[in-house]
Amino acid sequence: MEIKDFETYLKEKKIDSAAYKKGEPEQWLKFKGLYDQMHPNSFTAQKLYLINPIRRAFPLKEEAPEKAAPTAQARPKVMMRPKPKTN
Repeated sequence: MEIKDFETYLKEKKIDSAAYKKGEPEQWLKFKGLYDQMHPNSFTAQKLYLINPIRRAFPLKEEAPEKAAPTAQARPKVMMRPKPKTN
């Protein structure tokens, strides 16, 4: 397993690292220093209750996947049964 850098970690947690660094530079530097000293799982366990508020404050703006234009697909024809004749 490859240990990732702090910015990659934030991206996986859906946090915009640049916005976070600009908005909370002291906390970003403190967390980066801590992250560099421990395993990512240990960092997550230690900062578990702080990650969601950070994610809400600095959400990663993901590119929305482009929707493909609807293709003309043949619809199956529904066969109707003839009504039974009543006398």
